[in-house]
Amino acid sequence: MVATSQPLAAQAGLRVLQQGGNAVDAAIATAAALTVVEPTSNGIGSDLFALVWADGQLHGLNASGAAPAALSLDALQERHGGQMPRHGWTPITVPGAVRGWADLHARFGRLDFAEVLAPATEYAEEGYPLSPVLASNWARATQIYRRLNLPELAEWFRTFAPDGFVPAPGALWRSPAHARTLRAIAETHGAAFYEGDLAAQLDAHARAEGGLLRAADLAAHRSEWVTPIHTDWDGHRVYEIPPNGQGIAALIALNVLRDLPLPGRWDDPDSLHLQIEAMKRGFLDAHRFVADPRQVPVDVAGLLSEANAQGHRSQLGERAHDPSTQAPSTGGTVYLATADEAGGMVSLIQSNYMGFGSGVVVPGTGIALHNRGHNFHTDPAHPNALAPGKRPYHTIIPGFLGRTDGTPVGPFGVMGGFMQPQGHLQVVLNTVRYGMNPQQALDAPRWQWLDGTRIEVEHALGESLTCELLRRGHSVTVQPDAGSFGRGQMIRRHPETGVLEGGTESRTDGHIAVW
Repeated sequence: MVATSQPLAAQAGLRVLQQGGNAVDAAIATAAALTVVEPTSNGIGSDLFALVWADGQLHGLNASGAAPAALSLDALQERHGGQMPRHGWTPITVPGAVRGWADLHARFGRLDFAEVLAPATEYAEEGYPLSPVLASNWARATQIYRRLNLPELAEWFRTFAPDGFVPAPGALWRSPAHARTLRAIAETHGAAFYEGDLAAQLDAHARAEGGLLRAADLAAHRSEWVTPIHTDWDGHRVYEIPPNGQGIAALIALNVLRDLPLPGRWDDPDSLHLQIEAMKRGFLDAHRFVADPRQVPVDVAGLLSEANAQGHRSQLGERAHDPSTQAPSTGGTVYLATADEAGGMVSLIQSNYMGFGSGVVVPGTGIALHNRGHNFHTDPAHPNALAPGKRPYHTIIPGFLGRTDGTPVGPFGVMGGFMQPQGHLQVVLNTVRYGMNPQQALDAPRWQWLDGTRIEVEHALGESLTCELLRRGHSVTVQPDAGSFGRGQMIRRHPETGVLEGGTESRTDGHIAVW
């Protein structure tokens, strides 16, 4: 089974499974295809995280990149008065996705790497029709970039908005340059991106436009295999990638809720109120402490302790509270889940962060570079302060659900900037506490905390529940656009029969491919 946000990408993963590949091969094939068929959220210049169930245990991969050696707070002050821009070269950190694909394949892959990347290469070479949500996001990005009118965006327009191309549903788009890049990556097992011709082209383009990223930064990049972190909830074990990811925020929120009287219905206003209040406490800790543990110690055990959870519980009441932490911002991400016949499963997420990312595209390559550096803090005393060679606080988080006896249930994820831990919390509770199947768990109306007491809710939540949240002190906005509430996927495996049960996001062009 392959579940992701774009039908053609799901078919790429399914094709690899049918050719004898395993769940990891399928995940890489799907991820590579998503760089072609959903460039509005990710690309070859993305970061990546993955959780892999293989050989009877869960493995974690952190394939996020660090700030270039020349990018410092002093450089930021000199270039932009100390404020990190959203677009252009400055927010670009080293992209980790390609090395993530290569490292996943080297450890767990079964098929040849070129065979795994072949479907994505074919989509780029031959072209494909835009799906509806993809076309809408593409058109929105085109309008935004035209208003910005930055010189660094010129190559983006040549690549993604060539003369005569209108991003509408059914419009055909192809990128031979993207295909050439994927072939070079396949032939060198990713080395061309970090030490070869692609690295040289990226370096040359950065130098020509005043960017700080260099070939040496690319050559120094390594993925990191990490031990997943978890918390237990009602007979289940919820796994996340440790910091620099924000998955710990969802685990803290679950810990806070564990000893609270959570009502038995998902649509009980008391349940929604407690979830929102607990999520604020998770964000409070994440925004204070999550950073690159290679440079700043992060007390994961302390943050996940019962003492910390109890301290947060004592701050909750019947009225909405202001946690006094930074306001979340938006993002653009793709998520996928795969499962094979032998019990292998993958939860993988990759992202350009904000839509197409920085807007910078390397000429002749189709490589759109992310703007993940925008998530650094500019206060030098903050753990997440910008520093050369440092990875930023990361919003993208793959999830995995297991049981407290150590057996797996399956992968899940909800993409979308700071909505992600909030989506994880809601999907886990919908599944574990409220007994929903994967599709029900994903389809249920969502809420999203913004800052202070402000929340947004989907229109489908209904007038009655919305009014009850208002009565409890939440400042509620009903959001008609479901796109800001994240896009999720989920797969569950039956522990005895091995039968797979999946759900895909109804808020986007989601699809489940099965065989």
